[in-house]
Amino acid sequence: MVVDVVEEKKEIIARYRKLLRKAKPVLKDGDAKLIKKAFTLALEAHKDMRRKSGEPFIFHPLTVAEICVEEIGLGTTSIIAALMHDVVEDTDIELGDIERMFGKKIAQIVDGLTKIRGVFEYGTSAQAENFRKMLFTLSEDVRVILIKLADRLHNMRTLDSMPRNKQLKVASETIYLYAPLAHRLGLNAIKSELEDLYLRFTDYQSFRDIANKIDETKASRNKFIKQFVLPIKEEMDKLKVNYEIKSRPKSIFSIYNKMRKQSIPFEEIYDLFAIRVIIDTPLEQEKSYCWQVYSIVTDYYTPNPDRLRDWISTPKGNGYESLHATVMAKNGQWVEVQIRTQRMDEIAEKGYAAHWKYKDNNASHESNLEKWLVRVRELLERQDLTALEFVDDFRGNLFNEEVFVFTPKGELKTLPKGATALDFAFEIHTGVGSKCIGAKVNQKLVPINHVLKNGDQIEILTSGKQKPNEDWLRFVVSPKAKSKIKEALKEDKKNIAEEGKEILLRKLNQLKLEPNGQTYEQMQAYFDTSSKFDLHYRIGKGLITVNDLKRYKEFKPSSAIKSRPHTPGTDAKLVEQELTRARGRNEDILLIGEDMDVVEYKLAKCCTPIPGDDVFGFVTVNEGIKIHRTTCPNATELLANHGNRVIKAKWTSQHEVSFLTGLKVIGTDRVGLINDVSKIISEELKVNMSSISFNTDHGIFNGEIMLYVNDTRHLEMLISKLEKVEGMVTVARFDSRSN
Repeated sequence: MVVDVVEEKKEIIARYRKLLRKAKPVLKDGDAKLIKKAFTLALEAHKDMRRKSGEPFIFHPLTVAEICVEEIGLGTTSIIAALMHDVVEDTDIELGDIERMFGKKIAQIVDGLTKIRGVFEYGTSAQAENFRKMLFTLSEDVRVILIKLADRLHNMRTLDSMPRNKQLKVASETIYLYAPLAHRLGLNAIKSELEDLYLRFTDYQSFRDIANKIDETKASRNKFIKQFVLPIKEEMDKLKVNYEIKSRPKSIFSIYNKMRKQSIPFEEIYDLFAIRVIIDTPLEQEKSYCWQVYSIVTDYYTPNPDRLRDWISTPKGNGYESLHATVMAKNGQWVEVQIRTQRMDEIAEKGYAAHWKYKDNNASHESNLEKWLVRVRELLERQDLTALEFVDDFRGNLFNEEVFVFTPKGELKTLPKGATALDFAFEIHTGVGSKCIGAKVNQKLVPINHVLKNGDQIEILTSGKQKPNEDWLRFVVSPKAKSKIKEALKEDKKNIAEEGKEILLRKLNQLKLEPNGQTYEQMQAYFDTSSKFDLHYRIGKGLITVNDLKRYKEFKPSSAIKSRPHTPGTDAKLVEQELTRARGRNEDILLIGEDMDVVEYKLAKCCTPIPGDDVFGFVTVNEGIKIHRTTCPNATELLANHGNRVIKAKWTSQHEVSFLTGLKVIGTDRVGLINDVSKIISEELKVNMSSISFNTDHGIFNGEIMLYVNDTRHLEMLISKLEKVEGMVTVARFDSRSN
């Protein structure tokens, strides 16, 4: 690639000036000089580096800094940290140098953004360890996460230039952790874009289809919106308040999710867009004006009482405030109307950063976010969690919507959706939770696993004889309750596990087996235990006997990864090298099909891939290489936590081999329907069925058919034929089936 150095330098300076222009409103005296110093340092440090796309590396920190300013609303400290977020990781500059030049605060943020170096124990997750490290800094300074989100957003926007296995790893991490994190911090625009980009890189076909359909319906949608808002505008003009009416289409990812969850086509999604009314009012008049606007809207359009959401009186946990109403338009279509002020709108788009701008006006506005940060700090203080357990608990903190409930004295408590009376008890106090035997909800006696609803008033009943048991973990949902129950149970378990550890070490010594990381990893897989602790506990409890340990000695891991030397972090690379040698070729792609007879692999049962599917290979501990669809329900977690075990995989030869897959069919029942379906499958297309089951309920039938097909084209032809059967409403492939 020929590089025009002069043009490149001009472009770098142009981008730097653009950053300064965007930052101008937030700069104070001396800030520009500090930013220039950081830019000069980053430019020098990254001078010989290029991104995968071929462009100079400095473009990346400049863009991240720009996102911090323009899309998140951060200031000078964040700009400087963003410009230098990769220098410690990728160059010779050390944290001490940054602290000397820019002070402790910026050095601390850069440290939080720097990945951990060194070797990880086999079976742990480098990705999870780095995420936990970053969150340690979050508890001190939220800006570390906000800059990381800007960094992730730019990486996702430029993911085209990365190899396929890296695309899947980065996209899956994004949907698993970073998109929900953006949601929790109130960064709605960034969360939606990250989700859409995830879909684009994991299921491009679905992404493109939905995007095209949104474009195709744009003209008719705009015409409808224009007519819908006309009477609202006329009334709003009389209010004598500045206002703006906008409409926004639902994100591609949320449409995709709705289509999948409800098994409906694009055309049946009624809330493709929302109308947003934004008013400019003083803080003390916000609530009354928003309700006045609600009154105007519902004067013209009939509201759905079940779809009214008042996030102004009780803001969401991420600080989001708005009044949502779903109303019926004159053409019989439901339309969501969101009513909010300019302040609320800025918080909805820029989240946490916008809170600080309004903090002096009303400190309670970020109280829910502050409470969430306190919960994160509590989680970080727990020393007994592995990085993977920590990430799992942390996601529990991120994903849940809230339910608002009250104590007997009327104090409001916010809990995750699906929370039970026992969750509430632990929210009050660990001692109350541990002794909880039941509760009174709205004066009515209920068991501890009773699920709470918005507005419930709860009184907890306790007994000195009660203590936590394993069963409790099945129905609590709040991370606090889970962790406190686990702590109580662990004390007892620790002693049993210690005994188990001694038994195991003695036995390994007798069997002449080395008690190293790899042995433990293979034993965990063999005995199906989730951790070392679990393995020791089951031995101590007698669930794994001495005879079982002898049998393990005879167990041999799969030949695909047996006896290979382990280098942490390079699992997939080692296997790919072995495969290349076995095939005698230099391709870095794992080919699936008749060309691969020399290499063992298994098709994952969780997603039953067939030729033509977009797939990846995953190196398991004791079952060799497993092939998963990129849309597999388990793919996100595997890729987000163990991206280093991913191998590119591609179907190259589609010889006549049959693969088992499932179809779900729904329609209106009639005589002869099953016969028509069977005829198409068996006679017209000569497809073998493994099983077929139909249920009918009041004239509606639901059917599940397991059948053997050659590839995705074969399957699509079958679906197309079945859709033409009289009475058929939907025909869809299973996402997964049980083992």
